[in-house]
Amino acid sequence: MQVRKIGPFTVSAIGLGAMPMSMNEDQRYPSRDEAIATIHAALDAGVTLIDTADVYAPSWHEMGHNELLVRDALRTWGGDTAGVLIATKGGITRSEGNRWGRDGSLEYLRHAAQTSAQNLGVEAIDLYQYHRPDRGMVYGEVMANLKTLQAEGLIRTVGISNASVEEIDIARDVLGEGNLASVQNEFSPKHPGSYGELVHCENHGIAFLPWSPLGGTGGGGRGVGDRFEVFREIGDAHGVSPQQVVLAWELSLSPVVVPIPGARRPASIADSAQAADLRLTEEDHTRCSDAIGIGR
Repeated sequence: MQVRKIGPFTVSAIGLGAMPMSMNEDQRYPSRDEAIATIHAALDAGVTLIDTADVYAPSWHEMGHNELLVRDALRTWGGDTAGVLIATKGGITRSEGNRWGRDGSLEYLRHAAQTSAQNLGVEAIDLYQYHRPDRGMVYGEVMANLKTLQAEGLIRTVGISNASVEEIDIARDVLGEGNLASVQNEFSPKHPGSYGELVHCENHGIAFLPWSPLGGTGGGGRGVGDRFEVFREIGDAHGVSPQQVVLAWELSLSPVVVPIPGARRPASIADSAQAADLRLTEEDHTRCSDAIGIGR
């Protein structure tokens, strides 16, 4: 599998979004054994980036559910996990009654990161991403809080998620040039609105991690070839799934792109991982981009 860079780390060009195993739109979850088998299938396929978050859980009182699955899967896999990058996120709160909130305070983020590190079974989190902006705080102050956690040795590198170009630049300014490792935004044929952030990341050498790169957990990923026929047509021509074509097209947009397709079945991530080796023609790429309405 081809590789790409996230800060100081080298990872597979396709990652695994672990969220659907613990939280998804139709609320249908695999068993623990099935979830671990899915993560094992990703590792077997050469995936070395797994994305999770503390809030990925079936309910508010099961915070950490997804992180614990990832931890247990890595511990029970038969291969060498030394090169696997586990990225998690914090900053979203869940409380009784499934009430959602945001908290970017130093006290909260420190506690959240400590809990995530414990869930993952690590002393320090390799990539810790600020999940969603707390609109009650100045964004630069939150970035300063993450910089403090990094200085304390609790997290090694900092990423942000669901960020605008302006917020990316604030993070760059506070953390220091070259110290923002990644930006994780929604990006897919269904949601190309983050293309500007993708280009901005390329201009500054920041990894761009599209979440829901196939269209989401509510059937968007399964039906991407029906909604956007060009991906099915190109897939048929190459003898691959339309999902592989989508991921290969996203990879071709920029060398900083590292899609993290979600999966809850081994077959899904095994298919997605093969996109890293799919080479689209220039005509294929142009057809895909034209169908979505974005430039190269």
